[in-house]
Amino acid sequence: MSTQVPRLLAGLVDDAAVFPPGSASLPDAVAAHHEHRVSWYADLVGPLLVPASAVAAGELDGLAGGVVTGLIGDTGLDRLPTALARLDAAGTTVRQVEVAVARRGEDPRPGLTALHDLVTRRDDLDWYAELPLTFGLTSALDTLAEARATGLPVAAKFRTGGLAAELFPTPVELAAVICACRDRGLPFKLTAGLHHAVRHLDPETGFTHHGFGNVLAATLAAVDGAEVDEVAVLLAATDAARLVEPVRAAGDADRRLWGGFGSCSVREPLTDLIRLGLVNGGFDR
Repeated sequence: MSTQVPRLLAGLVDDAAVFPPGSASLPDAVAAHHEHRVSWYADLVGPLLVPASAVAAGELDGLAGGVVTGLIGDTGLDRLPTALARLDAAGTTVRQVEVAVARRGEDPRPGLTALHDLVTRRDDLDWYAELPLTFGLTSALDTLAEARATGLPVAAKFRTGGLAAELFPTPVELAAVICACRDRGLPFKLTAGLHHAVRHLDPETGFTHHGFGNVLAATLAAVDGAEVDEVAVLLAATDAARLVEPVRAAGDADRRLWGGFGSCSVREPLTDLIRLGLVNGGFDR
């Protein structure tokens, strides 16, 4: 571990440069990811996230050059085996797979059953089941926790933003999910909307975004036994000072429960962490 990136923040930000709104080309994303990996803040950065649709289109440029990747199943569960086979054939190192098992309002059980079959065949990877925060969530979390208890490397993933207001859970809704995962010993990841460290209103869209610093502080509190209302207060906070101290105090510890999040910009969350004094360093010259 670098002395400039606290252990708590290790692998916090997956590199989602090819996804909107960044939408970098894969060759550009690979080149930038190599720069992240040799930078002073390298410990902050997780794998390069690659959509299965790009793999299906044969866009594998540079992925065999020692890049650790995460496969995003944007083409659905049934096409994941083919995408993984193509990445394996290309000599790409895949660390994790993330895929939605249901749309909002759909029963997640069929998707979880299909995912279970995939995980048992490829238990060398970390798997994340993206669950909608609607119908069947509690049962789905129970199913994932039961599978994990048998030794399968599966965890949950939730969406915290997007192009519609209903994709942004309220602080209470997100707090309930965090505590539900805590109670089941079930790790989770988040995706979308976490552009900055502190909760804020985006003046262009009118959406209020969760802050990844809020999620860090809230998850630390949940792990320590805080209940939903206490966790929700931290998620709703817009005062950075309220979030910085608990995160700084836990800096030497491993991050528990929350696996991190994907960002189309690594530098954006890094800038916020530097401004808040949670990472010690400056940009490479």
